[in-house]
Amino acid sequence: MGKIIPIILALIGLGVGAGAGMMLQPEPEPVVMNPCGDTDTAEKDDHKDMDEDTPSDTEFVKINNQFVVPVVADGNISSLVVMSLNIEVDLGGRETVYQREPKLRDEFLQVMFNHANTGGFDGVFTQSSRLDPLRSALLEVAQSILGPSVKDVLVTNIVRQDT
Repeated sequence: MGKIIPIILALIGLGVGAGAGMMLQPEPEPVVMNPCGDTDTAEKDDHKDMDEDTPSDTEFVKINNQFVVPVVADGNISSLVVMSLNIEVDLGGRETVYQREPKLRDEFLQVMFNHANTGGFDGVFTQSSRLDPLRSALLEVAQSILGPSVKDVLVTNIVRQDT
């Protein structure tokens, strides 16, 4: 009888532990099909159908190489800014962008140098109040070289490396 009591107590403890685990188990999270959290799928389906019916009338052209802009302070290079750009143009404008890429790169670099010299890459340089004038200037230059087919210039990557 002395050997049976520990076995019975162990079985009772195991049963109570399993029961408590089942009772305290958290509710299963509902399965969300849309990672954005939207629950109105009918509205999303309408937009999806509309996007398929109306093809985009623009395309994005990636400028092949990154732009490296030195930031000069007190006569020395204090940091380097590396940027990647895309240009949004009308459909069929990709070849024109690639044909005039050397001229675009030259003018874009001049705009970026001017931006760096006026302190645009100092401090918190990623604020929209700092980047908006740069984007506007890049768009103006792109439109002057490529014409009105340019819709926008997008900064797809920007990094500042302090030296």
